Amino acid sequence: MTNEPGSGAALARRALEDLAERGESLAAAESLTGGLLSATLTDVPGASRSFTGAVVSYATRIKESLLDVPAEVVATHGVVSGECATAMALGVRARLRTTWGLATTGVAGPDSQEGKPVGEVWVAVAGPSGVEVRRLALSGDRRAIREQSCREVLALLTEALDTEPAIPAREEPDLG
Repeated sequence: MTNEPGSGAALARRALEDLAERGESLAAAESLTGGLLSATLTDVPGASRSFTGAVVSYATRIKESLLDVPAEVVATHGVVSGECATAMALGVRARLRTTWGLATTGVAGPDSQEGKPVGEVWVAVAGPSGVEVRRLALSGDRRAIREQSCREVLALLTEALDTEPAIPAREEPDLG
């Protein structure tokens, strides 16, 4: 990935700098990106000031057991859904006790999944004021879809950081 504006690397750098300035923390729940989002974030020097960790939940049972995605969400909507992305973002935020939680889930290919086409991706950002979720229709090979998914969830995070007021450190939520 390049470091050009709009690239995953540039978006990661900007988000992590903003989070560090705000004294806030970030965790990620990854499915189709399989750790690529975490790698993009940890490629930024000083990422540990805000990025606490991630759960790569490729298997449905991991989404349910480690991220607390309700079985009803999986049964009703599937893992390639906005509902699952929302639950993943909220779950990783709560489990890792961070201000922000990111999630990626979808179909990178080469085959469809749950009747969803290759390139259907859902990304979510959970923060102090709630969750923003976005459906993406991406194209390209597996690598391209995974890279685009990382860029899109990081863009969604930077948008949220631009609109969400910072939480003073003493008021950061105790998530359990």
